[in-house]
Amino acid sequence: MKRFAKWRLISLFAILALVLSGCGEPFLSTLQPAGEAAEIQYDLMKLSTYIMVGVILVVSIIFVIVFFRFRRKDDRIPKQVEGSHKLEIIWTVIPILLLLLLAVPTVSATFKLADVKEMDKEKSDALVIKVRSHLYWWDFEYPKQKIVTGQDLVVPTNEKVYFDLKSLDVKHSFWIPAVGGKLDTNTENVNKFWLVFDEEKANEAGNLFYGKCAELCGPSHALMDFKVKAMPRAEFDAWVKDMQAVKEPKKAKTDLAAQGQELFNQSCIGCHAVTPSNQMPDTARMAPNLTNFGERSRVAGILDHNKEELKNWLRDPEKYKPGNLMTDKYPKYDEQQLEALAEYLMGLKVQE
Repeated sequence: MKRFAKWRLISLFAILALVLSGCGEPFLSTLQPAGEAAEIQYDLMKLSTYIMVGVILVVSIIFVIVFFRFRRKDDRIPKQVEGSHKLEIIWTVIPILLLLLLAVPTVSATFKLADVKEMDKEKSDALVIKVRSHLYWWDFEYPKQKIVTGQDLVVPTNEKVYFDLKSLDVKHSFWIPAVGGKLDTNTENVNKFWLVFDEEKANEAGNLFYGKCAELCGPSHALMDFKVKAMPRAEFDAWVKDMQAVKEPKKAKTDLAAQGQELFNQSCIGCHAVTPSNQMPDTARMAPNLTNFGERSRVAGILDHNKEELKNWLRDPEKYKPGNLMTDKYPKYDEQQLEALAEYLMGLKVQE
């Protein structure tokens, strides 16, 4: 009975694993590819899986046949096949063929995904985004558009978007599971690659994909998230134009927000910018750009985007992201000051 109970438990976990393997949201799952790069990687995953499952099935069938057909029934020594050229050729050639079957499309896909010649041309219409990773947030610069944003990456759909990746502290890894990747952001060199954000898949995902750090980088590694807003080219161009139009910090619209802006200018502005200019060098960007903070989808990349969660973050950032560099960088505010600061920050929008 104990043995039966153990097998029943194993079977239950096996079924549960099978069910969970089919779970996933279109904005996060690698099993629901939402772009050309993701499709290429997904096809390679399927190919390798088919090959592995095929090998397992063939070996299992041969094992079962041999087990029952050639069971020893007496003391006679069975016919020896040692040194059989035919068998040795078979079990040498088949693995080589399987290796080639997997290696050829893998190498081809690798070179295709690494082709970034277009972004390196002096005169090119390609959209290039400089990704800079920090503990524990992301910085996105659009060099040709001369704007910078933080935490929320905004991209057009149905075209190649090229990425220039680098870290400004420790090694991180840039990954948008549903769209493709991942690629390390190193401190000593720049990595480059491209992605395509499928418009139909983006609509299914609510035009919002999740991005993550995929390299262990510290106590808040699992919380180093960012969001990707994918939109048609016309909407993207409108967003860029609106961002470029912001030449100075947005003025507060209410008395409470004005109090918050005053508090912000007394301390927060030493690290956070509220204009999208890319004139500052990478090393001068000490914290995420807040020009369009009111339009973001998350607070600190992980909390719901509302005033209460924003106040929770401002009240104790260490509680939500241990080891973050914002902790103890600014004075402790009382509840009224937190309300005013949250009112001002939530009003920072470039598109109403």
